[in-house]
Amino acid sequence: MDLYIPRRATREELLEFHSEDYIKFLESVTPENAHKFGERLSKFNINDDNPVFEGMYDYCSMYAGASLDASRKLISGMSDIAINWSGGLHHAKKYEPSGFCYVNDIVMAILNLLRVYPRVLYIDIDLHHGDGVQEAFYLTDRVMTVSFHKYDGWFFPATGNYDEIGLGNGKHFALNVPLRDGVDDESYVRLFKSVMEPVITKFQPSAIIQQCGADSLGCDRLGGFNLSIKAHGECVRFVKSFGIPMIVVGGGGYTPRNVSRLWCYETSVMTNVDLDTKLPDTLPFRSFFQPDYSLHPNLGGRIDNKNTKEYLENIRCHSLESLRYLDSAPSVAMQEIPPDIQNIDDSTERDIVDRLSKDSEREGYLNEERYWISGKDDSRAGELIE
Repeated sequence: MDLYIPRRATREELLEFHSEDYIKFLESVTPENAHKFGERLSKFNINDDNPVFEGMYDYCSMYAGASLDASRKLISGMSDIAINWSGGLHHAKKYEPSGFCYVNDIVMAILNLLRVYPRVLYIDIDLHHGDGVQEAFYLTDRVMTVSFHKYDGWFFPATGNYDEIGLGNGKHFALNVPLRDGVDDESYVRLFKSVMEPVITKFQPSAIIQQCGADSLGCDRLGGFNLSIKAHGECVRFVKSFGIPMIVVGGGGYTPRNVSRLWCYETSVMTNVDLDTKLPDTLPFRSFFQPDYSLHPNLGGRIDNKNTKEYLENIRCHSLESLRYLDSAPSVAMQEIPPDIQNIDDSTERDIVDRLSKDSEREGYLNEERYWISGKDDSRAGELIE
């Protein structure tokens, strides 16, 4: 393992994805002057989930810079696997923060990879749906997004059902695996492998980014799963086994002692190191890991598993059915990528984002999409994309 101190992301790099007025807001706002921004606070979705805090812009430029540096390490061949545990803020949108995420370092890293690699696969095993990354690449076939997450129709961000599959050129290049509370190690790992193996085989990614949010572990303060650290790490091990250049980033996690255990273990998985299960005696943090002081505490069984075998099989079949439409990996002409790979202007993109963010309008949008998917009226495809 080589260790690097990356530079911060520049303003120009942040603008590769985020809008100029939003970045200008992040540069300017502080806890001391926030009251002067008035209605602009609500415009930029500043609330309890996205508060203004001291050093916010510095923080964003640091973790985004690290993910960009990880992408450069892959492109240059300096690393087979690049890790940035401070990254993985997958909810951030082009125009606003969301779910504690202010700048979407994942999207920025993918955009940089696309300058060299024909196809990039994004895998998300956070408890929450990776909506910000999915939204950014919803219209393109050069990025496939796959998210395993809790979904019940209202759990944040209330997106990520299996019928969200992409639009236009991106149709069938968004894959969602919605799960219920209490999923256990055996069910999760089996489902993950049975979905990801055909995804990687069919899509043939040139590079992979895996988001390893720790809130999908059992005993997380906001979580609802029963996953152990070993099972979570097994998903990383499986993706690594394909030998494809890979970036690994962090994400959610609200029980810090288990977040640190998990990312320590997954670092060992990626570096082929066997760790002692007994944690070293490191003061002043020793008390955090009592009473067992183990790398692998028992995190399962806290919540009843509501994922029946029939439900999991149904989800698996839905996923594999969607993959049937990928006859072969999409090919691209290798040329300079424009700043906006979606190939739509800002006003059109803002209209799409607004429509997706309003519950009532979103329901109508999904109904239209289901109607189209059902095959009853393929002629509506162009209408929906417009």
